[in-house]
Amino acid sequence: MLTSKILMVRPSAFGFNTETAVNNSFQNNTFLSAQQVQSAALIEFDRLAELLRNNGIEVVILADSNEPVKPDAVFPNNWFSSHPNGQLVLYPMFSPVRRLERRSELTHVLKASTTLDLTEFESRGQFLEGTGSLVFDHANKVVYAALSARTDKDLVALVAKHLSYTPFTFNTADSQG
Repeated sequence: MLTSKILMVRPSAFGFNTETAVNNSFQNNTFLSAQQVQSAALIEFDRLAELLRNNGIEVVILADSNEPVKPDAVFPNNWFSSHPNGQLVLYPMFSPVRRLERRSELTHVLKASTTLDLTEFESRGQFLEGTGSLVFDHANKVVYAALSARTDKDLVALVAKHLSYTPFTFNTADSQG
């Protein structure tokens, strides 16, 4: 299944996020200045948008706001996912800085038929960071998730049930545990 339309958030302050780096071993700080990182991110962003358009994909671009600073705003897939049946899922984010990325106008752009809003689970210390945590196998109706501080097993099951998928959760470890 291929998409014909994609939503992208143009970053205004892309960069290293010290708050999320605490438990995200995939993040690495560079020796580049914040301005250099932002400039490089905008070049990559524009190239990707152009490549998608040149291949027949409609690209909707929303600009990130300058304030508050949100270094990960370019990744909206962590706070929401949209699905072929018109359903929208809003996810509880581990990082308070990442929660600032949510935009009510974006949910209106998506025109969902139904919305499952899981953001209330943040206050309970339960998190599920969208497709940063979940991999959807649409053909087989299975959702895969590696359990972590950002991926709550019960919430994976809730999303799977809502979307009529089968959950498949597992534990992982890297060289740091």
